[in-house]
Amino acid sequence: NLNAIRPVVNITTVTNVGLFLTVFASRFYIVFMFTSAWFVLQQWENEFTKWDPENCGTTRISISRTNLWVPDIVINEIMDENTAPNVPYTYVLSNGIVSDSQPVKAVTSCRLDIYLFPFDIQNCTLTFNSFTLKSKFMRIYHKRMFEYSKSRMATMGEWELIGITAKKYTLPSTASGFYDEIRFHISLRRQAMLYVVNLLLPSCFLITVDLFSFILPPNEVDRSLFKMTLILGYTVFLLIMNDLLPVTGNAIPLINVFLSMCLTMMVGSLLETIVVTSFLHGSSNYSRAPRWIRVLFLKILGRLTLEQKGPLGEDKTLQELRSLGRGLQAIHLQLEKHLSKSTSTEEWIQIGLIIDRLLFILYIIFITVSFITIIIIWVVSYNAA
Repeated sequence: NLNAIRPVVNITTVTNVGLFLTVFASRFYIVFMFTSAWFVLQQWENEFTKWDPENCGTTRISISRTNLWVPDIVINEIMDENTAPNVPYTYVLSNGIVSDSQPVKAVTSCRLDIYLFPFDIQNCTLTFNSFTLKSKFMRIYHKRMFEYSKSRMATMGEWELIGITAKKYTLPSTASGFYDEIRFHISLRRQAMLYVVNLLLPSCFLITVDLFSFILPPNEVDRSLFKMTLILGYTVFLLIMNDLLPVTGNAIPLINVFLSMCLTMMVGSLLETIVVTSFLHGSSNYSRAPRWIRVLFLKILGRLTLEQKGPLGEDKTLQELRSLGRGLQAIHLQLEKHLSKSTSTEEWIQIGLIIDRLLFILYIIFITVSFITIIIIWVVSYNAA
């Protein structure tokens, strides 16, 4: 039983173990868990098993793993047992190279960065090392790992494999000497089309409908019922689509900010409609607006919002009546009182329309700036990743 002894003639001879990593499937299911399936191929030389393939008639044979020395290479990030079926045999080639291919399906630790969700790129690391063999026993083969893994990837639904790199580190041991460690860096990019179609586009459509609701005349149509229906529908939509959003940790994804901003803008639009409706329907009960309000809204903001309908003053009929004699003084006082009340009502109605137009312009500016800012952050961060 020599499976615990390295297959070398001289104990000082270094056994070079080559590692090949082939990723077949991957899935993230919480913020720091990564479920994946891959093959780990180890190759090393056994100096005692060499033969002439012409005389023996074969270039390789299969031998039970219990009868051969196998390096005790472990994966540090595995958090659960390997659920893949065990392969009890290894292949020994005629030149003495032992090829040991083992499937691995396990849960590994990988901290996700979901800030750019759904346009995020996740980078996970698999660390391979040995607890018994010291430094200079492993060689890295990683030229064909990415191309081969991408061609054999079984699940290409949500995640796309975009890169596999490997790097070797020589670290000091706690006992004595040094040990080698190989870190495979796996890069996966999320397929964002599902989330764009099911989350982003409906939100943009609903916020656009809310924006165009400002076209409805506030003094003729009750816009508040329409906006409340829109908010209720959007709230139900967010509850239904909540399962598509990632489980957040300390970082808040940009898409959560985007959805919250859309809901906030709809609620703000409803509040604006309530204020304007209050102005329009209660204008007959208000006294005449103070001078500074008339100057600010009717003259300054009215010109900016193009809602100015001309000066509000005395009617020509009133001016003619004032030029009549004293015999018409009583009639003159009654008409002046009536027209003064009519002028006050018209002033408040026009102030309400100006406020409505002003908030509509601010609504457009805020939505445009917010959307552009979020898109720029998404693009810049995505390119930087």
